[in-house]
Order: sequence, then structure tokens, then C-alpha cells
Amino acid sequence: MTALGPGLSAREPHTVTEVDTALAVGSGDVPVLATPRLLAWMEAVTVAAVDDVLADGDTTVGTRVEVDHVAASPLGALVEVRGELTAVDGRTLRFYVVALDGDGEPVGRGTITRAVVGRERFLARWGQRA
Repeated sequence: MTALGPGLSAREPHTVTEVDTALAVGSGDVPVLATPRLLAWMEAVTVAAVDDVLADGDTTVGTRVEVDHVAASPLGALVEVRGELTAVDGRTLRFYVVALDGDGEPVGRGTITRAVVGRERFLARWGQRA
């Protein structure tokens, strides 16, 4: 089993569809990739990067996001999202994230911080069950 440490990574390809646009999610009125959707894709790769190495019963929750959305992606555009764990400080995980268009040019980049938490305890705090 791989240890939880820097270097863990994941990547996911996405094609921009109608549901991914700023118009669809309400973050603008143009049919290009919405920043909230880009951010969701970025968070998803950080989850995937460490999912297989977390202790049983643990999960991660987002705590901080610093992302620049630097280029528009029209309908049909291919966007590859990559995330790499760059630092572990106790239960705090810091990731570098980048999204690239089909030509390898940046669409967005930044950092995402997540905390490792016990799923049951976390949900119990909010009156929910796993």
C-alpha cells in the first residue's frame, strides 16, 4: 500500500458540455466553462489522488481554495484536470492543481487544501450517518 505523501496524483479528462457552462450554473451568461465547474473538477482530482491510500473510515474535506481561471473553454473543448499532493502537515493536505486545454495550454491553476477527517465522526457532528 502506498503511503499518504507528496507525489500522489490523479488526472481526469473532461469535455465541456451545456451543463458545464457559466450560463447553466448561474455564474455568468456565456456558454463557456464555468469557474465553479472547473473548481469542482479540480477538487475531484484531489479526492481521487489520495482516495486509495486513506485509512479505512477516513475521507477528506476541502478547507481552502486558491485558483486562477485563466482561459475560456467553449462547448466541446477538452480539458484535462490534474492534481498532485505537494505537502502533508499532520491531517492537512496541500495540492497543486492545473487544468489544460487540448493544446496543453493552461485553463486554470492553483492550490487546494483538504483535511483528513474520520467520516463517521464528521457526519455525526452534523446529525448525519455515513
